[in-house]
Amino acid sequence: MRVLLVEDDPMVGDAVRKGLMGAGFTVDWVRDGHAAELALEANQYAACVLDLGLPRRDGMEVLHALRKRENALPVIVVTARDAVSDRIAGLNAGADDYLTKPFDLDELIARIRALMRRNAGRAQSLMQCGELTLDPEKREVRLAGETVPLSARELALLEILIAKPGAVLSREALEERLFGWGEEPASNALEVHLHNLRRKLGPERIRNVRGVGYKVVP
Repeated sequence: MRVLLVEDDPMVGDAVRKGLMGAGFTVDWVRDGHAAELALEANQYAACVLDLGLPRRDGMEVLHALRKRENALPVIVVTARDAVSDRIAGLNAGADDYLTKPFDLDELIARIRALMRRNAGRAQSLMQCGELTLDPEKREVRLAGETVPLSARELALLEILIAKPGAVLSREALEERLFGWGEEPASNALEVHLHNLRRKLGPERIRNVRGVGYKVVP
């Protein structure tokens, strides 16, 4: 899943980016409010981690603009502003969660996953389609109870597909959610990952709807 990280502190930003990537997320990192607005307008993300004290444009302004466009993207504010009035203001502005610095990286990851579950209408973290299950927290895939070893990219692709079983996603939508900035894929990269998933999960598990896209089925 692709996440936008908006953080101007280089040490904090680098640590969060590495932590999120280690948890299986694709991460785009910007360092000011104006760049954040451009990224949010041009790309689709599963969630946004937003600092408030940003150069060029304050994070609260970015949040207000996002909600004014009726964009329901899950946003977790991560900031040093720890007064109760600041928390209230952030939540009232449209933040889905509010975490103050310093924070535990594992807690941030857990909160992001919780927001994504709620946004997808799921009550539990386990994602399932028939006998196929994926546990995003453990990074574990099982088919009929047996563990299936997947590469990080294959697992990320399956997570995108299984988030909405039966829904058809175009190649462009899959590539946009799978690859971040600086990860320009080769022309056949997506097909290679899909081929590997079919080989490991069975050829009928992931279907190609000709001229439309791909879907995962029971």
